[in-house]
Amino acid sequence: MENVVGRVHSVESFGTLDGPGIRYVLFLQGFPMRCAFCHNPDSWNMQGGEKVGSKDVVADILRYRNFIQKGGVTLSGGEPLMQPEFSASILEGCHENGLHTAVDTAGSVSLIHCRKAVDQADLLLLDIKAAKDELFRKITGRGMDNTLELLNHCENVQKPVWIRHVLVPGLTDGKDDLCALGVLLSRYACVERVEVLPFHKMGEYKWEALGVPYTLKDTPAADEEDVERARWLLKAYGLKVK
Repeated sequence: MENVVGRVHSVESFGTLDGPGIRYVLFLQGFPMRCAFCHNPDSWNMQGGEKVGSKDVVADILRYRNFIQKGGVTLSGGEPLMQPEFSASILEGCHENGLHTAVDTAGSVSLIHCRKAVDQADLLLLDIKAAKDELFRKITGRGMDNTLELLNHCENVQKPVWIRHVLVPGLTDGKDDLCALGVLLSRYACVERVEVLPFHKMGEYKWEALGVPYTLKDTPAADEEDVERARWLLKAYGLKVK
């Protein structure tokens, strides 16, 4: 593998929520969207984090090989596809050592810039903010063209995708919006499962530390009843929902 230098935000060496099994989760620096419910706004700045080579990253991953052998490695962020060469090199190194790989992405980067990294991954965890472009723009400040381009590519190459959708009361939990999401996702055979993630405010202090207004300050966390309702609506479209 080629040694590529990139920027790392943080590491979770024993992750259980970002793909199958126990996983080494590497959070990369940089994110082009400005999602209203982001819990890692400190990952937005491309010049933040720690500068490190991909060979050193893989060497650190292999220290945990006994724990993650039946799970794998997940690149998250931030947006790992903002550092496509760095991500691709790490994924290649993981494959050379027989480790399953996943990329947790919002699909915020054009495929023309990140296809190598996408194709290196065994699994994509695709965080779709909304199914309607108007709501997508309200949440992220950008349109959803890149996200749909990535999903279409996965369908064409039969790349497994797990969808992640954050349920925010009063923002992404509307019946019409959830039904639109169900209609959209039901068109894709590559979508193996859909995860409904309840909105929480554990990252609010990071917004305050950065001096950035937190527009969801008065929004309550999603409760289990909210989540179960969303799951029920999405299951009606033949989706495997968790």
